[in-house]
Amino acid sequence: MTRILITGAAGMIGRSLLAELAETEHEVIACDVMVPEGLPANARFHPMDVTTDAPLRIIARLQPDVIVHLASIVTPPPGSGRDFAYDVDVTGTKNVVNAALAAGTKRLVVTSSGAAYGYHADNSVPLTETDAIRGNEEFAYAHHKRLVEEFLAETRQNAPHLEQVILRVGTVLGAETDNQITDLFRKPRQLAVSGSDGLFVFIWTQDLARILKRAALGGPAGIYNVAGDGALGVQEIADIMGKPILRLPAWVFKLALTIAKPLGLSQYGPEQVRFLQYRPVLSNEALKRDFGYTPEKNSREVFEHWLKAQDR
Repeated sequence: MTRILITGAAGMIGRSLLAELAETEHEVIACDVMVPEGLPANARFHPMDVTTDAPLRIIARLQPDVIVHLASIVTPPPGSGRDFAYDVDVTGTKNVVNAALAAGTKRLVVTSSGAAYGYHADNSVPLTETDAIRGNEEFAYAHHKRLVEEFLAETRQNAPHLEQVILRVGTVLGAETDNQITDLFRKPRQLAVSGSDGLFVFIWTQDLARILKRAALGGPAGIYNVAGDGALGVQEIADIMGKPILRLPAWVFKLALTIAKPLGLSQYGPEQVRFLQYRPVLSNEALKRDFGYTPEKNSREVFEHWLKAQDR
């Protein structure tokens, strides 16, 4: 029996992982600031705010064999600033890792993101795990994931006895996904920058939960991109949804967003144009070859699965 502690257990991915672990003999400790819905019988809840000293206290007391660190801010809550996201993403990760080291935890599984590579015109297509981590400072999420990965790299040097599995995850979609990215798909016209394919790589929530389960229970340590096979461009997305595309030059988008965001007419600023142009396209070859997991759904199937769920 393995004792597995999960941070961010009340989130979409955390709940999916809890469901995957529900029928196992392992002891699960679900940690978050709120109780996860549908807590399985083999799991117990411990409140934990990763930005405080709670990780050090709780992890020292519970002595988990494995920590799966999911706590992160993908869509900031209304009224929160970048400092709040930094506290959760970066400071929270450092608190959890330092607590794991103090408690003698054997393995740490962390969900990073393809966004850690950054949104750059010269990104390799596809990106592999040996490509540089260059998360743009103007994108809080991408920059924070970069800082987290730099900290984890230092930890591997200083504490090699703590096994690490780092998952650079593509765009996660499941039936209930509702965030800034799905907001783009719900617009009456799909937005595209002239001259850009605007490629997405998707991973099904259930596939990610199974990957996390394997990572927690003895899959090979290392760094792995996590995405379904293939990539889906804006034109394909528009065709699947039966929607038109609004294609505009980059400078027009930047001008419009520069004006709209301060007026409260858009949640996006001019920096988001790079997100539309240069999304990281992830190779999943190492995931399949070295980690030993082939996603059940490819990128197109993941998107179609999400879209079908929206009609229910």
